[in-house]
Amino acid sequence: MNPIRANPLSLDIEYAIRDVIIPATELEKQGHRIMKLNIGDPNKYDFDTPDLIKDSVKEALELGLNGYAPSSGLPQLVDAIKMDERSRGNNIESNDIIVTHGVTEALQMLFYASLSPGDEVLVPGPSYPPYITYVKMMGAIPVPYRTIEEEGWVPDVDDIRSKIGPKTKALSIINPNNPTGALYGSKTIKQIGDIVGEHGSSFIISDEIYDLMTFDKETPSTANENKDLPVITMNGISKIYLAPGWRVGYLSIRDPEDQLSEIRDGVERQSRARLCANSICQYGYYKALTTNRDHINNTMSKLKKRRDLAHRRLNEIEGTSTQLPGGAFYMFPKIDCIKEGPWKDDKEFSLDLLKEEKVLTVFGSGFGKEYGSDHFRIVILPQEEVLDEAFDGMDRLIKKRTQP
Repeated sequence: MNPIRANPLSLDIEYAIRDVIIPATELEKQGHRIMKLNIGDPNKYDFDTPDLIKDSVKEALELGLNGYAPSSGLPQLVDAIKMDERSRGNNIESNDIIVTHGVTEALQMLFYASLSPGDEVLVPGPSYPPYITYVKMMGAIPVPYRTIEEEGWVPDVDDIRSKIGPKTKALSIINPNNPTGALYGSKTIKQIGDIVGEHGSSFIISDEIYDLMTFDKETPSTANENKDLPVITMNGISKIYLAPGWRVGYLSIRDPEDQLSEIRDGVERQSRARLCANSICQYGYYKALTTNRDHINNTMSKLKKRRDLAHRRLNEIEGTSTQLPGGAFYMFPKIDCIKEGPWKDDKEFSLDLLKEEKVLTVFGSGFGKEYGSDHFRIVILPQEEVLDEAFDGMDRLIKKRTQP
């Protein structure tokens, strides 16, 4: 019998964040305890969805919200999103919002509606993998723009200017950033917008899923900083409200010159074809946006202590160095000692660290080879004692491999 072939683009999909779980699972089966610094799910650590949000799901069940929701989202959630975006200066209307199964579905819908083979999308380097994978799935080309590690991983606007061109359909911003934890300020966001505006035939994708998860400064709204440009903003319940498994997000379209009318139509058609996002969890997100948010302060207080500990420890290890994140819960340390030859690349380093010290990280090249290589990503979600133990193991391994 002849094999029935798959779409070759599907066989090219990689997702390093979960791919590294495969060897870790094998070690767990052998009875080893793994210190997991790999996955951005707060609920896998000592964080939990606030009770008032969990209670809203019970309320939704009692209200009978067990049927399909409108394809664009529950009306009360859509209105809450509109008011939340407007409070940050993004003056959208309710019909500019599509509620999705998380930001990942929003990205899939957007890229399917907007990209044709040969189109280019500028993505931050390093970048969250779906921004690379989903672009390629459309036959389009992800073009990474440099972010400057020595300056806290802020975008290199000159590099953006040199790479935007006639094939550029969109430019993506992830702020605060995954995988680096960088927080871009208003000036940087405006500079990027000016370049896109000069180009004239591109739009901005602004992933703001970590917008309230900052340590010292606030996250600027990309749409507010670039009022004359088409900006598609993405956000959701998963990170700020500690409910990643609920899979509720949204995209909002701010289109002052009506440049995105066809793309909007393409997204809306997809939203109708897939019926709707989870109605019960949409109600939970509505409650999250319209009730007390003091729980965010508690989350950030815990994370700040862990960020400071991780920053200090990683910079004390001879062979690694890292920048101080301004937001989210990631760090993207550099493997300074890799050039000395103990590992051929960052993936081998991460797998060796897992095998020898049972510390699970994500190899940096999984976030883009050009700007992610010779790095690794960690989350600062584990408790301080776990972080300390993991860094002790990292220090041990590096000394073992580099010292005579």
